[in-house]
Amino acid sequence: MWEFMVLLLLVAVLVVFLAPRFIRPGPRGALASGTLLVTGVSSRAADDPDADAGEQFVTISGVINGPTVNEHAVYRRMVVTADQWPVTGQQFPVVYSPNNPDNWNFAPPEPPGPAPPEPLDD
Repeated sequence: MWEFMVLLLLVAVLVVFLAPRFIRPGPRGALASGTLLVTGVSSRAADDPDADAGEQFVTISGVINGPTVNEHAVYRRMVVTADQWPVTGQQFPVVYSPNNPDNWNFAPPEPPGPAPPEPLDD
């Protein structure tokens, strides 16, 4: 009987450690769409000679405006390449939880529209 309890305990520990890997972070349930206005950006690593070559951490701060919030202050640390470095005043589409706007993500890119029709050759 104690072997069964130890096995059950091991399975429970395994679930506790592996469950966060399978749960997607970010807002779940009903999402609200809004706009993030960047109000602050961390500086680039100037002492790194390869700073323009790869990815770097950047911390941005800004305000989210949407149907349920008005200028809600947020921040996020993320990894970007040097050519995608955000600037103050830039706007990004975001999705957030209406109950907790601190739980936000960048909006997924819109799928491309239908291709234009081919011209008819007579």
